[in-house]
Amino acid sequence: MPRMNLEGSSSIVTGGASGIGEGSARQLAAAGSKVVIADLNADKGHALARELGGVFVKCDVTSIADADAAIEAAGRLGPLRALVNSAGLGFAGRTVDRAGVPFDLARFEFVLRVNLIGTFNMLSRSAAAMGKTEPLDADGTRGAIVNLASVAAFDGQIGQCAYSASKGGVVGLTLPVARDLASLGIRVNTIAPGLIDTPIYGQGEASEQFKASLGRSVLFPKRLGSAEELAFMVMECLTNPYMNGEVVRLDGGIRMPPK
Repeated sequence: MPRMNLEGSSSIVTGGASGIGEGSARQLAAAGSKVVIADLNADKGHALARELGGVFVKCDVTSIADADAAIEAAGRLGPLRALVNSAGLGFAGRTVDRAGVPFDLARFEFVLRVNLIGTFNMLSRSAAAMGKTEPLDADGTRGAIVNLASVAAFDGQIGQCAYSASKGGVVGLTLPVARDLASLGIRVNTIAPGLIDTPIYGQGEASEQFKASLGRSVLFPKRLGSAEELAFMVMECLTNPYMNGEVVRLDGGIRMPPK
């Protein structure tokens, strides 16, 4: 059985304007898919979409209307075959801080809303659109979804209560959603990245020194991973016809310490 063919398809990448999302969008475009960059950063999103021959849609992943707008845009480019859920954020803070103040519940809820509910919103609505497409092969394949979790789902550090809970929820979604969507011919997998070199670390000499210090804690190779390397795994999960219902750590073998 050959790999899932993305030539002539459309795809959606949330958080696609930079970092992990951008890396995934570039490889999807190289595979022949017209990519919808679904992001809040209009300047970067439009620029990347023009470069890749796709389109930009301003998208809050927690919004049903925005999700549907991205899906509608994808449908105009070709049959929707792939979704990469890369949008996410975090707020650091202890459950109870050193002054005895509990973590802000509104912030906890916001992180879960974007990372977990936003992921489900995009995947459920995208899957409904994929389910209406013609099958690609004798297996009845119609599409594939990749969600981005984090090693924090397993090795959550001090101050990561909200982030780890949200990413743990994404991990927990993987198998039941894959089972739900099997009848539609849609595969679902999750990648849990470790330390990936993205714009979140900033730029300049101090940033490079900090990243080098972080990299020394990685088992091998002793550096941060690249968005391109993570996108290699995204493409494997999307196009390997037998990859389904799995959570894959992509972390250079790191196991995060408490802090």
